[in-house]
Amino acid sequence: MTIKDTAEEWRITDSATPWTGKKTSIRADDVVMPDGSTARRDYMVHPGSVAALALDEDGRVVVIRQYRHPVRHKLWEIPAGLLDVPGENPLHAAQRELYEEAHVKAETWRVLTDVYTTPGGCDEAVRIFLARDVSVVEGERFAVAEEEADMELARVPLAELVRGALAGELHNNILVVGVLALAAALAGDGLDALRPAEAPWPARPFEA
Repeated sequence: MTIKDTAEEWRITDSATPWTGKKTSIRADDVVMPDGSTARRDYMVHPGSVAALALDEDGRVVVIRQYRHPVRHKLWEIPAGLLDVPGENPLHAAQRELYEEAHVKAETWRVLTDVYTTPGGCDEAVRIFLARDVSVVEGERFAVAEEEADMELARVPLAELVRGALAGELHNNILVVGVLALAAALAGDGLDALRPAEAPWPARPFEA
């Protein structure tokens, strides 16, 4: 048996958007269940995100530490951001986020993995890229504001991040998924077996 997620959409009898924010909104759908009943499903509509797991020549991952108000924590994360423009090429967006948040660029890019962060309550899809052959960008850093003005930047060995994820010390889901996926790739078929950076992404279609 092949274990693979499949696209499917159950019939919706009614839909409303009771709240709309700057980048996200809340949608309420009445969905027909397999037994014929109807159930209300409330969820956040999200534009999608990208993340860049940048691995340097010493096997260290570029990470940032940022305050996240909803969970009242400062979390270690990898550079990530929203797909601000509909149809935006996710690779270009990831390159932008790596530069803006970490002042780093990379020459070699692959798709590490694609995930839905919280599919029970949000339609956010995230593409996590692996970025290699990294170097610091010359010139002044990108101007940051709000929470990003307090960000810390570090390079941490991959093994330490894996240990922290399994020990329950690191909680950002994109970081955890990314470092565990990278460890699995290294232990498996290798990094060159990962999908190319421009691989199709049905969750958020884009133009190459």
